[in-house]
Amino acid sequence: MPPSDFKNASIPDIVDQLTTDEAILLTAGVGFWHTHAIPRLGVPAVKVSDGPNGIRGNHFFMGTPAKCLPSSTALGATFDPELVQTVGLKLLAPEAKLKAASILLAPTCNIQRNPLGGRSFESFSEDPYLSGLIAAAYVNGVQGGGIGTAIKHFVGNDKENDRLGYDSVMSERALREIYLMPFMLAEKYAKPWSYMTAYNRVNGTHVSENAHILTDILRKEWGSETTVMSDWFGIYSIDQAINNGLDLEMPGTNKWRTLDLVNRTIQSRKTTVRTVKERAKKVLELAQKCAAGAPEILDGDGQEYTRESEQDKVLMREIAGQSIVLLKNDNNVLPLKPKEQGLKKIAIVGANAKAIVLSGGGSAALKASYFISPFEGLVGALGPDVEVTYSEGARAFKTMPTLDYDIYTSEGKRGWIGEWFSHESDESMTPVSQPIKTQFIDETRIFISTSYPEGITKKWTLRLKGQLKPREKDTLFEFGLIAAGRAKLYVDGNLVIDNWTKQRRGEAFFGSGSEEENGKYNLKAGVAHDIYVEYCNVRAPADEDPVEAIMDSNPGVRLGGAEVVDSDELLESAVKLAEEADAVIAVVGLNADWETEGYDRTTLALPGRTDELVSRIAKVNPRTVVVTQSGSSITLPWVDEVPAIVHSWYLGNATGDAIGDVITGKVNPSGKLSLTFPKKLEDVPSHGHFHSEHGKVRYAEDLFVGYKHYHHRNITPLFHFGYGLSYTTFQFSDLKLSEPVISNNDVEITATVIVTNTGSIAGTEVVQVYTTLPVTSELTHPPLQLKAFTKVRDLAPGESKTVEVKLDKYAVSYWEERISRWVVESGEYLVRVGRSSAPEDLTLAAKVTIKKGFEWNGL
Repeated sequence: MPPSDFKNASIPDIVDQLTTDEAILLTAGVGFWHTHAIPRLGVPAVKVSDGPNGIRGNHFFMGTPAKCLPSSTALGATFDPELVQTVGLKLLAPEAKLKAASILLAPTCNIQRNPLGGRSFESFSEDPYLSGLIAAAYVNGVQGGGIGTAIKHFVGNDKENDRLGYDSVMSERALREIYLMPFMLAEKYAKPWSYMTAYNRVNGTHVSENAHILTDILRKEWGSETTVMSDWFGIYSIDQAINNGLDLEMPGTNKWRTLDLVNRTIQSRKTTVRTVKERAKKVLELAQKCAAGAPEILDGDGQEYTRESEQDKVLMREIAGQSIVLLKNDNNVLPLKPKEQGLKKIAIVGANAKAIVLSGGGSAALKASYFISPFEGLVGALGPDVEVTYSEGARAFKTMPTLDYDIYTSEGKRGWIGEWFSHESDESMTPVSQPIKTQFIDETRIFISTSYPEGITKKWTLRLKGQLKPREKDTLFEFGLIAAGRAKLYVDGNLVIDNWTKQRRGEAFFGSGSEEENGKYNLKAGVAHDIYVEYCNVRAPADEDPVEAIMDSNPGVRLGGAEVVDSDELLESAVKLAEEADAVIAVVGLNADWETEGYDRTTLALPGRTDELVSRIAKVNPRTVVVTQSGSSITLPWVDEVPAIVHSWYLGNATGDAIGDVITGKVNPSGKLSLTFPKKLEDVPSHGHFHSEHGKVRYAEDLFVGYKHYHHRNITPLFHFGYGLSYTTFQFSDLKLSEPVISNNDVEITATVIVTNTGSIAGTEVVQVYTTLPVTSELTHPPLQLKAFTKVRDLAPGESKTVEVKLDKYAVSYWEERISRWVVESGEYLVRVGRSSAPEDLTLAAKVTIKKGFEWNGL
């Protein structure tokens, strides 16, 4: 019987036939990425895969190349659920099928509570309404293509440091109105097949065993039929998690839910067979949805493939371009049109111009099937008649850049050769003389995870050999070596870095890695120097931690390096090019080392001397355009010194093409900031209570998250939420509100507004609708809340369009903690409409009265 036949199975009958042991097995994974199969009952194993901006497949190490989409903050910046749903249906679902994955571990729709959060780039927005509608569109697109989603991280996982233990302490009202709201909207409009619980606690209890959240709210109040799985290793008990609603423990390695432990838990009456079977039933239901949604996956060969089509590339480029936000454009410096503007020479400067900056790091990382750098995209867009010069200008890396394109085999193939050695025994540190496997490796950031050879001893060694690409001149070169385990670097047989004997604990490889150790070596012109790294999966002792732990699920080694340069000389070279050019494009920002899973950022500032670089080139060239890359907010101290700023987030494979399209005007930008850019860190709502203090993170800003805080405190940010310019101009006029229609515990109010393109080229604008609850309320409410938006596409110059936007009960409700219900008060509601949340952009306002309020619950 083919596995896909499970789509026709009777789940109640199968549950009745399950032995206790089989039921237990179903409630935990197998290996890192699969659920458990029960062959005698025809129950198939289901494969899951990361992540939010693409489908990596099974392997962090030597993974199958895949499409990398723009970061979630970029998707949020489109303010375009229709486009996001198309991406889910036409890109993500087919890509999952290529990777033989039935469930995508996405979307992430936590709240951008603080831009320092390491995974901020993975979540859509600081606003719960925008987050929820984009998440629902994402889910509908992916599931419309037959692939399940695991919406995450449910709930309150808004930072990374201490993520397994910290307690998100928040009011019930903030939990409901801010942090649960995106999930609530996704449940209402899309019904995700599964939820992934957050690592952290909420109000004292880990979410993976939190009955209030998993049972009372998700199951009972929302009526969800979803399957609930843990985040990887995010389960901390047996009976509490089983009893309180956690259906599936992931992964299946180092798990709690073993046959022995769960049977002992049943025998001690801490849980029951009935409860275990209830959990197993939800896993069976998920498997059945997968069998019905994409049967070809379960019946297929299980192999992972890479396929690209021109149609896919066009859509990748479109979604990237639609997410880019034009922050500033004084004197219409942009778009750059070299022929019309007489631009003969353009300088491109900045560390991000040629770097491979695809996405943030961690679970979102993948091996891209192709990549267009900003430099390549800009050169192509500017055309062959423009002379383009380049200087890095200022270094911006946190750890030394990987050497993926600098290491070659002795035969001249990009990459190196890895030899895997078992040891004399599981306890021995001595490798045997012959490798058990030899393979070609084209990565120098090698996160092995669980992808080491089968049958290898518990302790093992990997030896990597290659040659460094010859340099044109004698060069002093600095290497950097990180190990989750221990490692040594030899160049031409000379020990250059010892990260083996003793280590400093670091944050790399999901917190398992060492700090980077560095060493310098003189390279000779024209010489292919021999590179040799010896790695062992046993962690070396450290001053603060003498334990020599074996890395069984997180082993990894990373070799980076760069030529040693004088920072003053590097900066001056960029300034000189800027002086000589007709225009300058500075491409600057962060990368996956700065924004990643596992740890939080410590500053909003751009790295190194980046800010100094921008200020210096702006002084010598009045036509300076700055392109910023980051997944979250950054500070821009030179904002008043440059005429044009374009924020491009992380854009995935099509990065350079999308940037080139916007800079040259092929695409008229229409993206809007999905989160506020503050002037300084101290202005951030959660500043001072963002960090874990003895295991507690106090959400003291309560409801005043993001733009709500800036309006409440009358603080002017650098750039407001929802802000974004265009190469044309728009006017909003004639706002009208219908009388509220109340029926079936819901409200319908229709807002109509006329949008006119008052500029000279076609453009797209977002109509944003914000509500303010009655001032007669006894409670304090945020001064304004986004409650509706719509995109007006491709308005021609002089064209007007009447736009209708619907407001429902979510636009006029708040959570009343005393009665645990949503309340719509009778009274006068203010509705404001504009092109951003900035006071000067909310040009239209009207009031509507709800004469008789009501209470509601559920969705």
